[in-house]
Amino acid sequence: MAKLLTEMLKGTLEGIILASLSGRPAYGYEIRARLREQGFSDIAEGTIYALLLRMEKRGLVDVEKVPSEKGPPRKVHSLNARGREYLEEFWRTWSFLTERLEQLREGGK
Repeated sequence: MAKLLTEMLKGTLEGIILASLSGRPAYGYEIRARLREQGFSDIAEGTIYALLLRMEKRGLVDVEKVPSEKGPPRKVHSLNARGREYLEEFWRTWSFLTERLEQLREGGK
């Protein structure tokens, strides 16, 4: 099941991270902790940072550098208007897919 879960997460992880940011801004490690609390414990930290960078380049999140007590400043990510639009589209697509999958599971009723 782990391999299948990993493959399915690849297509949804961006939306999952945006959903995590919809409540409040966060930095990478904090996002990872939130996802772990939600049961997404197998997501590598590097994967999250790579997706955050890609979302930043696509204009889905805003980034603010906040001083840290230890080490370099933290990059705090927040969902912007474009990111919210993308997240809404993600949820519409998710609903469409889950409805169709449920129909298939129930034998095409």
